[in-house]
Amino acid sequence: MAYQDDDLDYFLREMRDVVPLKQDLKADLKTTHKSDFQSLKARRNAAQEQTEADRNFLTDQFVDLLGPFDPVIYKKDGVQQGVYKRLKQGRYPVDAALNLHKKPVESCRREVFDFIEDCYKSDIRVALISFGKGTTADSLPCVIKSYLARWLPELPQVIAVSSAHKSHGGTTAVYALLKKSEKQKAINRDRHIKQGRQPKAG
Repeated sequence: MAYQDDDLDYFLREMRDVVPLKQDLKADLKTTHKSDFQSLKARRNAAQEQTEADRNFLTDQFVDLLGPFDPVIYKKDGVQQGVYKRLKQGRYPVDAALNLHKKPVESCRREVFDFIEDCYKSDIRVALISFGKGTTADSLPCVIKSYLARWLPELPQVIAVSSAHKSHGGTTAVYALLKKSEKQKAINRDRHIKQGRQPKAG
């Protein structure tokens, strides 16, 4: 019996530094859970970015290049000539601005789409988009300028586009005139009714 007690004492002494595996398994589970969460979050972000990209209908095809001093001109039917003239002359206050200097075309495409949407939702009427000056037709500023001349008329919120007045950059920037939002139209109708005047259409 004493022999068995000695064996037990020996066994206990040898096993006193052994750490149960249970703790390591628990740590692995935490790491795995964190990794799965980060992976799920990354997939959700990627899906959201893809959804936003799918909403962007602005062309990504080739466009004819404008020269560095070529004006950008666009006026939707129904925009009065006097309104467009004041836009070209920079006589309307600029409510928001976007700077596209030294940015790649795809980034500009995404930013212009989001910028105009945000402006419309915020009841902004005149926005300024600048892109810099290029000395040759194939320089990056001229490429962005050429795409802007195509993109802005594609956006239903935009009713007129013009190269900026020299005080705002001249041919290195453009004005975008946005139509009134439905909220702003309702405010104007109420104002005209209170003043006893017939509200204008559009």
